[in-house]
Amino acid sequence: MKESTINHSSAIAASELIITDQGRIYHINLCPTDIADDVIVVGDQERVKQVSKHFDSIEIKVAKREFITHTGYYKGKRITVLSTGIGTDNIDIAINELDACVNIDFKTRKTKEKKKKLNIIRIGTSGSLQEEIPVDSFVVSSYGLGFDGLLGFYKTAFENDEIELKNAFINQMKWPQNANIPYFTRGNNELISRIGKEMHKGITATANGFYGPQGRSLRLATEVPDLNEQLSQFNFKNQKVTNFEMETSALYGLAGLLGHNACTTCAIIANRFKKEYSKDYKKTVDLLIELVLNRISEK
Repeated sequence: MKESTINHSSAIAASELIITDQGRIYHINLCPTDIADDVIVVGDQERVKQVSKHFDSIEIKVAKREFITHTGYYKGKRITVLSTGIGTDNIDIAINELDACVNIDFKTRKTKEKKKKLNIIRIGTSGSLQEEIPVDSFVVSSYGLGFDGLLGFYKTAFENDEIELKNAFINQMKWPQNANIPYFTRGNNELISRIGKEMHKGITATANGFYGPQGRSLRLATEVPDLNEQLSQFNFKNQKVTNFEMETSALYGLAGLLGHNACTTCAIIANRFKKEYSKDYKKTVDLLIELVLNRISEK
């Protein structure tokens, strides 16, 4: 995804950029000095303290709605961890507001001339779509495969590899006509290589729901009953769909459009084909957290 931003020569209206009386952006409730250059995003609110318990010190704790933020130091590296809640709609809020904090002057309400690039690393949980990727292993996402439709509301700048993957996917899949058109977004290669070293690597499918959009059926019939089987069989230039979650396509897309670096790592807590579930997924997530923190601090 190529950067595709606009610079505001006039002040952004109060209805578009909502800043509180305390000088904080509305939803995530942060001011620019609260945010480190390296940001870990997690879906679960409880996972924030699961990350920050490893910090040597915590300087900032902020909470509003599902957005909980701790900023502190780990081995001398300043790191922010922010909970986004579940779904691409929440990612839309979190990434736009993180960017606004570092790249818009809250006093003048104008875009800053010198832009800051954040490193945004997602630590999530996920289900494997490949039989050989076992429960309690880790996956790093080369691309996000979006079923959510979010990027259709932005002027996007897809690159050739993302377009090729989309075309191949539509050709290979029996995609329902009344569903959102899927799209692909690439993460930052340098960050993926550094943070995801020795992890399983592949395309992460991003669903806009937990049940039907991920091929689950309780009392409702699904439009694509063999969705997981089709996803597991997709292959284009040795790129396979490795896992299912609910945030990565939007994270990679918005971060790329705004000029930030993004990477998703997931603890595999279920294997959808073996019908297996982790016996202690919190331990697996904690191991992933420690691994990611160490790799962030190595730079």
